[in-house]
Amino acid sequence: MSEILFNEVPSLDLADFTSGNPEKKAAFVKNLSDAYQNIGFVAIKNHGLDQSLQDELYEAIQSFFSLPDEVKAAYEKPEIGYQRGYTGKGKEHAKGRNTGDLKEFYHVGQELDWISNDDAVKADYPANVWPKEVSHFKAVSLKVFQTIEEAGKQMLRAIAISLGLKESYFDDKILHGNSILRSIHYFPISNPEEVPTDAVRAAEHGDINLITLLMGASADGLEVLRRDGKWIPITALPEQLVVNVGDMLERLTNKKLKSTIHRVVNPPREKMNSSRYSIPFFLHPRSGMNLSCLEDCVDQDHPKAFEDCTAGEFLEERLKELGLKKK
Repeated sequence: MSEILFNEVPSLDLADFTSGNPEKKAAFVKNLSDAYQNIGFVAIKNHGLDQSLQDELYEAIQSFFSLPDEVKAAYEKPEIGYQRGYTGKGKEHAKGRNTGDLKEFYHVGQELDWISNDDAVKADYPANVWPKEVSHFKAVSLKVFQTIEEAGKQMLRAIAISLGLKESYFDDKILHGNSILRSIHYFPISNPEEVPTDAVRAAEHGDINLITLLMGASADGLEVLRRDGKWIPITALPEQLVVNVGDMLERLTNKKLKSTIHRVVNPPREKMNSSRYSIPFFLHPRSGMNLSCLEDCVDQDHPKAFEDCTAGEFLEERLKELGLKKK
């Protein structure tokens, strides 16, 4: 396939894939494949997450992040690599960097009540952590989690078809997967001169997981690195989610699908005293998923680029690289 240098993130309609129209479904798969083999990002509408639900979650997270730091700190869980609950300001850094990002965030994972006792993954996951100061935080977070997870399932079905796999290839691998809903606050900086000169809201990075579905993608600052080295801004309409390929999917497909580097740059210094909020959903498989490169993605021109590993092993290593778990 010839290289396409997109000037903006392609926009797709998920209803074309789910409506039952074979022609629309095929066109969606082709357009998705073109985007993911080149820029690694698309924006989708008709994903099932209505604006009122998004607004409700934003109101809840703004209420939480406005609490004093010492109150928020009560919900930190460093002993589990911050995989549930709150992570304080500057505690995460990009792979290969030591300077912490200018953000704080809150993690919600699979709710244990959703998982039957005879499913082995139930014992692997920590319980969610809920702030008592924001009474509606739990209900709206779990509703958003389930809604975005279903949209992600449909996206992975389209990806499977594009790879020549069964449409249901990923279904059992993501059932009660180790996914994370991350509510992020890029906090105001009242004295920019006091932060490290190389500190940014989110340094350039690729995501760990299979795919990421992002709410709040239109705020200034989010950029994606094109193949030719040019950074382009990511913009999306209010009703869209931005969905990008993660490192696990790039690994599984032997780099056929691109986990494109992206970042959140600082605003102009005069605007650094304002908040920015963003809510990505990191869709992870079950920890036991085999991430060995698919045989059809390996040939003489594309030799196997990665060692075999499971999703759980890969996640563990990356959490250490990000400073969230001790090495």
